Amino acid sequence: MDYICAPWRSDYFTEKRSDCPFCAAAKAKKGEKCVGVVFRAKFCFGLMNLYPYNPGAFMVIPYEHTDNIENLPLEAWLEMSEYVQKGVRVLKGCLGAKGVNIGMNLGVAAGAGIAEHVHYHLVPRWERDTNFITTIANVRVNGVSFAPLYEKIKAGFENLKKD
Repeated sequence: MDYICAPWRSDYFTEKRSDCPFCAAAKAKKGEKCVGVVFRAKFCFGLMNLYPYNPGAFMVIPYEHTDNIENLPLEAWLEMSEYVQKGVRVLKGCLGAKGVNIGMNLGVAAGAGIAEHVHYHLVPRWERDTNFITTIANVRVNGVSFAPLYEKIKAGFENLKKD
């Protein structure tokens, strides 16, 4: 069995939350860059992952706060699926990703860190995007800061609207 070690996410696990961070981000109007909102649609929005496994990872999240996809209205589910497809286009076109992992962890037992609010993960991937330093030094090297990635992904979604 292989294990994924992600020590750079330790802040996420020790962070104390009193409310749903996705609902808080959904309500944010000013300073969206601070929270990382990359697009807003009728039933869902895109949010950069502040503790990503890979640079440029973001999520597609319904506005409706639910822990069950079975409870989502079909129109919300379909819009989320549409934006996952658009998100792959943005990651490949704007970041040059060679592949994308798409996933949804439903419930704590499935590994969801924020189990109370369903969401898709889109993780851009490149060939050989991990190296020895993570294995031997327990360190993850992220060669790109958050702000430029945020700007590229947000611009990518804005350009999709124009097409």
